[in-house]
Amino acid sequence: MTTSPADELVDLDIQSPVWSRVFTVSPLVLVGTKEEGEGYDLAPKHLAMPLGWDNFFGFVCTPAHATFRNVRREGVFTVSYPRPTQVVLTSLAASARESPGGPKPIVDVLELIPATRIDGVHLRDAYLFLECELHRTIDGFGGDAHLVTGRIVAARAHADALRVSEGDDQRLVHDSPLLAYIDPGRFASVAESHAFPFPAGFLR
Repeated sequence: MTTSPADELVDLDIQSPVWSRVFTVSPLVLVGTKEEGEGYDLAPKHLAMPLGWDNFFGFVCTPAHATFRNVRREGVFTVSYPRPTQVVLTSLAASARESPGGPKPIVDVLELIPATRIDGVHLRDAYLFLECELHRTIDGFGGDAHLVTGRIVAARAHADALRVSEGDDQRLVHDSPLLAYIDPGRFASVAESHAFPFPAGFLR
């Protein structure tokens, strides 16, 4: 077995978060919640992912954000997976509110569609839509980071993004590119993919 020369590796200071020192790839989603008064909120999240192999989804948030408080109060949230062509809209969803606790004006100009089973909204023309009931929140990840987890109770996908048994996965990704967040502070449109070289007999 060969090893890399020591001078090719750089020790990172773990007294501060290591994530700003290299690029990592994450999904970028919009989490939708119902506000305490009228209206809804959408907020971009990149620390977000399926949890396990069943229909559970989670994202990292802080109690200082309205998203966290809304989910805890209402017990539900939506998830929209935007397309690369919607990256500006997704970024604008992080715009500031008019005042602390007040409305977020940008939400009023976004094109939205209603959820089907819960009280919530999605970003129109995204490619995957999830509706979740709150499962639990988990703290203890340093600072005020909490993991918000939900059970998916309804899901829809745009027809042009749907995998089918007789379809070509490579062509599907090419024709309907995926939006990826490259942390910190960059994004990519993923239009090229390859079958992963699993070893013979591999099982999950």
